[in-house]
Amino acid sequence: MWREARLAFTDSLAALDCSIVPAHPWIHGLGQQTDNGAYLSPVNAIHYLAERLAGTGGNTDVVIMMVTGQTHENFMKGLNSLVDVFPAPAFTQVKRLAESAAALATEKMQIPAKAGAGLPVAIPLSVPTSRAALSAAAVSEAQKAAGAGFSLDGLKQQLGEFTQLRDSLINDVASGLADLQGKSARAWVFTASGDTAATLLALVQDIPQPSAVYTAAVMLAGKNLDGIRGMIHDVDPDTGA
Repeated sequence: MWREARLAFTDSLAALDCSIVPAHPWIHGLGQQTDNGAYLSPVNAIHYLAERLAGTGGNTDVVIMMVTGQTHENFMKGLNSLVDVFPAPAFTQVKRLAESAAALATEKMQIPAKAGAGLPVAIPLSVPTSRAALSAAAVSEAQKAAGAGFSLDGLKQQLGEFTQLRDSLINDVASGLADLQGKSARAWVFTASGDTAATLLALVQDIPQPSAVYTAAVMLAGKNLDGIRGMIHDVDPDTGA
């Protein structure tokens, strides 16, 4: 069943294995490419995912997350929020491609500036041979330090520094989890379990925002997707949250 939901991590999140199928305008043969951008409707995106799912058969858990938009601006707003919460490679790729396409369209409308004098901003020099040389130098310095011997006071100091570093890393991990749990995003969500044939029938019914021209979706399919279902929260129609 399709519905709009709030996506947010909870303590119940668990690791899982599943098949991942993206649908976006830059997939060959799926989206419509024009001089003004790349377009894909929700209907075409879902029919594409349905075709991929139809080849499985049997019983399958399915979760689909989808972002749509009538304009590039509101599509990117929803996509950015979703990437903050669930940065699946397909969504991050679409974000990068959409931003690049928008930047290219802007550049086409600008008059190129004349090349001026001066130098570009300094950046770190990094080529494979220089990185190898720097790594070798670091190893050499570490070997020298190891061969210099140690004192009891020095060992105590190193243990104290290690303890501080460990505590800092633990605090960073806990803080990172709290930050993740504090984020949420709105998206169109489809969930189904059981017979694939029944899932396919439900999937193509009442597809959200059929007139939208921007769409990005990811389908997850596996034996047990409870770990992902736990981050899907129904929206209260009275409060909108």
